[in-house]
Amino acid sequence: MFGLEQLTVVVVTHHSAHCLAGLNALLQHCPHVIISDNASNDGTPEQSRALWPQAQVLAHPLNLGFGAANNRALARVSTPFAFLLNPDCEITAEALLALTHVAQAMPEAALMAPQLVGAKGQAEVNYRWPNTLWVSRGPAVEGPACVGFVCGAAMLFRMDRFATVGFFDENFFLYYEDDDLCWRLFKARLPMVVVPSIQALHRSRGSVKGRAPWKSEYVRGFHHAQSKLIFEQKHGTLSQALKQRRRLLWSTGLTLPLRALLFSPKRLCRMWGRWMGLMLWTPHGTH
Repeated sequence: MFGLEQLTVVVVTHHSAHCLAGLNALLQHCPHVIISDNASNDGTPEQSRALWPQAQVLAHPLNLGFGAANNRALARVSTPFAFLLNPDCEITAEALLALTHVAQAMPEAALMAPQLVGAKGQAEVNYRWPNTLWVSRGPAVEGPACVGFVCGAAMLFRMDRFATVGFFDENFFLYYEDDDLCWRLFKARLPMVVVPSIQALHRSRGSVKGRAPWKSEYVRGFHHAQSKLIFEQKHGTLSQALKQRRRLLWSTGLTLPLRALLFSPKRLCRMWGRWMGLMLWTPHGTH
């Protein structure tokens, strides 16, 4: 489709073969595609090559994490724009092209984002102001608006605006890497704009379907806890991070027995992962 040659679509996958059919509606029209695969064992890299011959498929032997896998792909982008899309998100080629047109009309903006909607069409809260400053209040935006954070599930980068801030901090393996990037853009006064009239379907938590779903929930909980504390120390103080850790250990310790009694395996595994992530967290700069 004319116009899409100005951007590269970047998709980070991990056991995401079940998502490829949903991505095909967009990617078959895109001349520049990079699939950055984090050691999938379900044939994701092979199926991606078969579906999209024009794509660069980076098959990493190990799971590098979300931010690192994106960085490996972004290092190969030669187009003016890069569109980062989670495997569990779907957007039409027409909608992506419209988002690119809005970006071209706002050359000062570093990042543009569509409105995410759930499977039933309900709008998700995929943008806000930085939590480090104040809590967002008020109704949803009705037109293009500058914000302080957008969810990393669907983001259009104007590549040359990232020269001073860089891309993702690879200390975040999973979660909070988008918070960190948006906070750095915000501090650098590089605008981020959400465009509510352009929508992308988001099947939240649907990008991974491995052979061990309970292990995946444990990993989610583990890295969510670790990344929360990494963010707290990086953008606050070590004292704040330690205080947050004590508070989370207390609340998680109270919740774990309840999850066990209710026998919710997924939630129990996620909560146990959170507990272990908190217990094993090491502050940056210490041993």
